[in-house]
Amino acid sequence: MSPRFTLHQLEYLVSVADEGSISAAAVRSHATAGAVSMALKELEQRLGTQLFIRRKAKALTLTAAGARALADARRILAAAEELQGSASATQNDIGGTLSVGCYSTLAPFMIPPVLDDFAGQFPALTVQIFEGTADEVVGAIRTGRCEIGFLYKEDLPDGMEASVVRTTKPYVILAEDHPLAARREVKLDELADEPLIMFDAPSARNAAHMLEAVGLTARIRHFSSNIEVVRSLVARGIGYSILVQKWPIDISYEGRPIAARPIDGATVERQVALASMSGTKPTRRSQALIDFCRDTFLEDPPGLVS
Repeated sequence: MSPRFTLHQLEYLVSVADEGSISAAAVRSHATAGAVSMALKELEQRLGTQLFIRRKAKALTLTAAGARALADARRILAAAEELQGSASATQNDIGGTLSVGCYSTLAPFMIPPVLDDFAGQFPALTVQIFEGTADEVVGAIRTGRCEIGFLYKEDLPDGMEASVVRTTKPYVILAEDHPLAARREVKLDELADEPLIMFDAPSARNAAHMLEAVGLTARIRHFSSNIEVVRSLVARGIGYSILVQKWPIDISYEGRPIAARPIDGATVERQVALASMSGTKPTRRSQALIDFCRDTFLEDPPGLVS
């Protein structure tokens, strides 16, 4: 059965959804507003459903059916772009646009190498990054806004699959002159009575979770969703913290030294993965990113005494 819509109509659907208006979508698509409006009306007729709610002087809003159609449209357009590129490209000639989501706490570690080293390997490829909370990145993948995204594997919902690209264990950070900083490893029960500076972000509350798992109660001195605030307070000796992703240097934002130490007996690992919708075959560009990240990140980065 031949499709009852065209790729141009799907492109206009995506443009209007992204831009919020027909006029802005027309500019983006290098078309007239009339052509975009007509294409949307034809698409709604052919699909037999209303895609947008139209109100005067307000941005167009997707209906529930429109949101589903938008996600499918993004995937169809990505597949069409992949087909066009792979028909004439060599194995190393990867182009098009790769939209990547990234959980914000992972962004400092993942985005710079991806936008620099990875993108530099493929001059014909445009890499676009969307940063957000874990839920926002999951939503972007589900709707097709992002083809793939950096998330913790443990946090993935049903219907998504993961390619693990980095594995690390939680560790303790202390002020350099803390008595336990002289140890090669630190036991959690030695810290339980001390003030905890807790990195307060979804999927990152490792300190409280780890203490609870061994029957200890955290004495939280301060919450912060800014990781550099956490590291700076620890460097000043105000408390300790437990983190996951490892910094290449043990210096706070203020330039004060930090002692990073493994946790004695820690077996819990956190796995960073490139997530995508289950049952979808990776495009050549997303597979190239997976391969790059495995080569780049799977080896545990330096920074801790072992």
